[in-house]
Amino acid sequence: MDVHLIAVREGKKGPEVLLSRRAGTVYAAGHWHFPSGHVEGPFEDAVTALTRETYEETGLVVEPDDVRAAVTIHHRAPAGGGARVGFFFEVRRWSGTPEVMEPAVCDAVGWFAFDALPEPMVAYCRAGLDAYRAGVPVAVHFQEPGDPIGHDPAADRLRLVPAPGCGEPRPTGEVREFAERAVGRITTWTDVSWPRAESRVWRAQSASGGVWFVKIHQNDRFHGREVAALEGWVPGLGGAGPRLVASDATLRTVVLTAVEGRPLHGAVLPEDEERRVFRAIGELAARIHASPLPPSSPGTAPVVPSAKLERHLEGARPHLRSGDEEYVRWVVSSAVRLPAAEAVVTHGDLQLRNLLQAGDGTLRVIDFERSEPQSAVRDLVRLLDCFDGREDLHEAFFDGYGRRPTTDEKARLLVETVLDAVSGIAFGSKAGDPELVARGRRTLLRCRAGTASTVLPAIDGGARR
Repeated sequence: MDVHLIAVREGKKGPEVLLSRRAGTVYAAGHWHFPSGHVEGPFEDAVTALTRETYEETGLVVEPDDVRAAVTIHHRAPAGGGARVGFFFEVRRWSGTPEVMEPAVCDAVGWFAFDALPEPMVAYCRAGLDAYRAGVPVAVHFQEPGDPIGHDPAADRLRLVPAPGCGEPRPTGEVREFAERAVGRITTWTDVSWPRAESRVWRAQSASGGVWFVKIHQNDRFHGREVAALEGWVPGLGGAGPRLVASDATLRTVVLTAVEGRPLHGAVLPEDEERRVFRAIGELAARIHASPLPPSSPGTAPVVPSAKLERHLEGARPHLRSGDEEYVRWVVSSAVRLPAAEAVVTHGDLQLRNLLQAGDGTLRVIDFERSEPQSAVRDLVRLLDCFDGREDLHEAFFDGYGRRPTTDEKARLLVETVLDAVSGIAFGSKAGDPELVARGRRTLLRCRAGTASTVLPAIDGGARR
């Protein structure tokens, strides 16, 4: 029986794990491995063996009460060795600083990010780490004669064994098989969906260390829109969006490359940095709207979807304030006087949660399932909340965008905004998303008060209360 230490700490870019490099005449010399060893004698238990081996190899003192079960691996070595069982334990508390304590068999120790592991790494060790990250209690790692000692994605023998009653830590078998045909075997699935029943997005790490996103759309319309955008105009953004790796219309699933950056939603930035970011958002919006339209696209934007108003009002009504419904109907009725608008490529859901800021400050954009040819003002609707009380952000955005809305565009934007507010309230209340409900109610309140921003002038000379 083996014991393996998975010592984890939080680094500057996420969790890091402690590894040591084997040296001398031992098995797998030159390869990175967990601090580890054998359970000695008939009376030593696995936890005692772990704390002893950890101190002997690294100098770290680990208390038995701080040891947590991670995963158990049934392993067979490639060089004619017999099968053995390895107990992998997670530890997040210890005393001391790791150092090389046995230079005859180890020549280095170091902390490594999970997504930046050193090479070569013992395949057995890597299998334990992958199984631990997948969240399974047991895995099988039976290597074949001739397999390399070091981890090689082409000879990856890891089989995960999920626990009963806990649900699979992965999407359905069909989706997994489709994704793995595209990028190779995936060892770690992390559900990163928004908390809605219809939304499913997984972060997938392949055996080779690559990171991908697998998205399952809630309906055929969203799937078709996202695929059309990713195949059509998104590549023209020059790396500001993900790349489509594979799509399956039957599964309504796409596999995408990972996009660097953290969401702007919830980010706290200094005011001068905020202005720089919003100028960059304006520049990005202008690039999106300048993208070539699909050949089959009509030259004018679709009519404002007032036909959906009754359905949205029905769902939103319990959350509306007195006078909201009358105000919304009045604004929408004014749309009949609006002239036809030029259609452009739009993102369809341009808001801070779909915008990422990379380490160098550049912007990235994700989530194209609402993309379609529309009036350019459609992409302003969900940014207006950011401009409330922040005229400087409003000015920075339009400086980056390169122009201000025309009078007709402002009138159309008000109609689009109140419709979006009502539909957001209806959808948010149904899906259990209080943020959408609060944003919709807040938007209606500002529009009725005539303070929605200088982007939204009142219709017919004054906002009706």
